[in-house]
Amino acid sequence: VTGYALEPPTNPNNFSICGVRDTLTAHHEADIRDEEALHKALQDAAPDLVLHLAAQSVVRRSYQVPRETFEVNVIGTIGLLDGVRKLDKPCSVVVVTSDKCYENREQVWGYREEDSFGDHDPYGGSKGAAEIAVRSYRHSFFPPERMSEHGVKLASARAGNVIGGGDWTSDALLVDLVRALSQGKPMQVRNPGALRPWQHVLQALSGYLTLAAGLLNSDKPELCSGWNIGPFPGNELPVRDVVEIFIKEWGQGSWQDRSDPSDPHEANILRLCIDKAIWQLGWQPGWNVREALHHTARWYRNYFEDPDSARQLSLEQIAAYENRLAKLLVDQSEALNSKPTANVRNGSSRPDTAKRFPPAGKVTKCN
Repeated sequence: VTGYALEPPTNPNNFSICGVRDTLTAHHEADIRDEEALHKALQDAAPDLVLHLAAQSVVRRSYQVPRETFEVNVIGTIGLLDGVRKLDKPCSVVVVTSDKCYENREQVWGYREEDSFGDHDPYGGSKGAAEIAVRSYRHSFFPPERMSEHGVKLASARAGNVIGGGDWTSDALLVDLVRALSQGKPMQVRNPGALRPWQHVLQALSGYLTLAAGLLNSDKPELCSGWNIGPFPGNELPVRDVVEIFIKEWGQGSWQDRSDPSDPHEANILRLCIDKAIWQLGWQPGWNVREALHHTARWYRNYFEDPDSARQLSLEQIAAYENRLAKLLVDQSEALNSKPTANVRNGSSRPDTAKRFPPAGKVTKCN
């Protein structure tokens, strides 16, 4: 595995404290906008798979540096796709954008993959533009119907509101909350009523890797498209609820509403429809939002007690998530093989799938 990234922007950072560099075959510390360095790294690695996660990833920062946001998120993506084009070899590519790529209409139902792109803020606009660039390159240079000619399988994944241990990004809700709690200060909450589809970072990663595996192991042209990766319906919570649940998991703390109408615009409602990933990729979420908050609080609490425990706890949480997915697959298989039950509404028969997925509100604590 070869890495390509900027120097870690925060101290502490997960790259250092978990020893990620030691797991890589090679690592290039460079800017995604440095096309010469990027293309050389691609040529040296000669990859079978590219996972593109480089980004300016903070909504509020996009108001401060809008040009940089578009350069990194759009031009950086185009530079990467050009580099893949020049490899002249078979390669699968997953470009990770964001659930903010959609034009937010404050609708109560989840956005689907065919919905229009674009948003009110530079961050969302840049992610929508990145999706358009991906689609353009797919049509122009990597058409799935001519895959035998070019060998490139190009897809995008749209996820967001990701939580989990190891994040130290400024202006991220739980990171700011952890800092406040660790200092014994009340958390200043900007937009307590904002509704978001929260998910653990391991859940998002499992979606990206499931998509990547599909591209590597299949020539199905429909895989070369956009995919929503998010939680089941019912895991969308307002910010205030997330803060209060996290404080209970932490053991103590408080928060204050510091909403300000003059603050930069942030969407009030955001939901994702993940039907396509469930039924066409065979992917499914593993932890509900309360479990995700439990594991996130545990990671940070343990880190402050013993910073050297970060790597081991991260590995334990990865194993716990993998075990949950394995159990869900067993439950799903049992449900599909069970005796069909009558569908009262239309008189047809269908398998009882009630056990396929855990209810959003049920909490399983792993110690």
